Amino acid sequence: MKTVEATSIVVDIDQNRLSKELERLKRKLGLGYELTVEWLPGGKVEICGEVKGGCIYLYEEDEESALETLKHEFLDYLVSKSIEPFEKVANLLIKMVNDEGYARKEKLVEILAALV
Repeated sequence: MKTVEATSIVVDIDQNRLSKELERLKRKLGLGYELTVEWLPGGKVEICGEVKGGCIYLYEEDEESALETLKHEFLDYLVSKSIEPFEKVANLLIKMVNDEGYARKEKLVEILAALV
């Protein structure tokens, strides 16, 4: 029982350090104020961290690696947010071209169907 309590205390202390580091990054860059951080050591073995629903989830086992992953995920989030408008424009353009291509194909199929 004491081991579980000690582990919980260590995670709480480390979680506090990670939260403080996130706040430092927000102040330094003036961005990302909507983000929070959760440390879930060993939560996912295939990735070190991710941003979902306004929260940076860190899965690193040790605190120093979690701090590095926090910085990486924070910056990746900001860069992704900055290119989001370009993604929207590109996706709209692709949809427009697809719709136009589909309309032309349908018109051609109708013409060919009338001939045969």
